[in-house]
Amino acid sequence: MLRIVESARPVRDEPLRHPEDVAAALREALERGELELPLPGRGETARRWAELAGYGRRDLALARLVEGHADATAILHEAGEKPEPNARYGVWASRAAGKGAVLSSAGADAVLTGTVPFCSGADLLDRALIVARPEGTGGAEHDVVFDLPLDDSRVCSVPDTWQATGMAASRTLDVELRELPVDGQEHIGPAGFYTGRPGFRLGGAGVAAVWLGGAVGLHDRVLDLLTRRGADEHQLAHIAAMHVALVAAESALDRAATTADDSEADPSGAAATCRSAVEHAARQVLERAPRVSGPGPLTRDPVFSRRLADLEVYVRQHHGERELAELGRRVLHDRAGGIDRES
Repeated sequence: MLRIVESARPVRDEPLRHPEDVAAALREALERGELELPLPGRGETARRWAELAGYGRRDLALARLVEGHADATAILHEAGEKPEPNARYGVWASRAAGKGAVLSSAGADAVLTGTVPFCSGADLLDRALIVARPEGTGGAEHDVVFDLPLDDSRVCSVPDTWQATGMAASRTLDVELRELPVDGQEHIGPAGFYTGRPGFRLGGAGVAAVWLGGAVGLHDRVLDLLTRRGADEHQLAHIAAMHVALVAAESALDRAATTADDSEADPSGAAATCRSAVEHAARQVLERAPRVSGPGPLTRDPVFSRRLADLEVYVRQHHGERELAELGRRVLHDRAGGIDRES
């Protein structure tokens, strides 16, 4: 059973301020074997997500990179491949704003070009799974995945492409690929593998586990504050509302983990539900925590303000109403017995 909100290990560490500190913490975790998490859907999904939530509760920037490494490892295993030893991995797949990696030809060679937005760990990581779309094609069913080292002068992070205070320590930048040669040895899975594999939805739920950890970490800070100075009735009501939302989200995540480990079940619906449940809980915490704290911690407590800013940015990886609409469509479809109205 998943226990995050009321686990016996609230975190008192201050968030890591600098990208170099985040990279060093990731390296230490890798060398201690702490990033060898259970694979999703293999019987210990709840433990995997509890570990990811624990990192989120400690530090969301570090947790972002831990989740990326864990996701890359799971993708490689799903493709029948293994990660390179002692390498810190990321997954760079975004095609936001019409950008993204492009697989094209330069003479007789295959090369990657284009700009990939939102590459977490840019210039911090050792390798990345880069999802590229063949030139002249459209749609994720054509996308191909490459496992590539990043110590190449043709992989260039773009300065100043992250202007937010929140999650700045995760070094999530655009990355330009300048005719980077690729070959069949670096190719992972068939075309369309990245979004077509069963684990794609479970990876999204793993991200939600990190959001939940971040929300619990902010709630921890509020509880610490009120433990020191006491709480009035209104503050107690806010504390309860945040607690209820977090526990409900935890239950949704636990249900999704159980479904993921059931070989007879399709976990995609439960995974989508838990993502939106966690996003809802995070919004509750983001709205209520400053109302409890008042302006003092917002302006004078760097840990409180940093946790608030990180969670505000990171949880927007949830696609809001677009993601809810997709879930609503699924719910309606299931109620109709799996029959589309158009059919």
